[in-house]
Amino acid sequence: MDHDLIIFDCDGVLVDSERIAVQIESRLLTEAGFPLTPAEIAASFVGLSYGSMMTELERRFGRSVPEELNQRMQSEALAAFPTELEPTPGIVELLGSITGPRCVASSSDPDRIALSLRLTGLDRWFDPGSLFSATMVDRGKPAPDLFLHAAAAMGHRPDRCVVIEDSPHGVEAAVAAGMAVVGYVGGGHAGPALSDRLVAAGADAIADHHRSVPPILGLGPGRGGPDQSAGTAKP
Repeated sequence: MDHDLIIFDCDGVLVDSERIAVQIESRLLTEAGFPLTPAEIAASFVGLSYGSMMTELERRFGRSVPEELNQRMQSEALAAFPTELEPTPGIVELLGSITGPRCVASSSDPDRIALSLRLTGLDRWFDPGSLFSATMVDRGKPAPDLFLHAAAAMGHRPDRCVVIEDSPHGVEAAVAAGMAVVGYVGGGHAGPALSDRLVAAGADAIADHHRSVPPILGLGPGRGGPDQSAGTAKP
């Protein structure tokens, strides 16, 4: 994939946070009368902001979600991060192979993005001005606003950007922005159906580990060799 800018989602792509969040959200939502399993939450809400998640929960269950519950889900996830959060497998090596511009575009708020990167040591790969949150735009994923904002702020045309995403909502947003997309399915929350769902949403290629991303993107350190077989292009 020819590109000038690589845009990374954060949760589930850079840091393996979704496996932590869906467990906490399932427990608290079920206790509050919104019964959902971690797998159901992963399938429906990964990639959305908490605000969008609350809106969809209210539509699905026909009643409002207490703001206190929303705050508890966020605060308990953040409380678990210092001891449980890890970078996704192979992300350090991938970031080390990238010499060109890169940025982060996430549905999380700016403080959570910065905390996640700092706790996992990934902050050294990103300038503070290259971190973009859905709170900076009117519409979050699956709308294209966040990716378009990130591309403009970084000074690159959308059609010269490639996005690495782990959720159908994020893939849809990138496609709507006119960007190429690599669907990443190596996070701890990823189920067996995620690859097909990302392809259906418009992903151009699928990576089940970050070592398969360099050959997909045409990056020198990952070109050729056995790693190439880990990535699959969309038919």
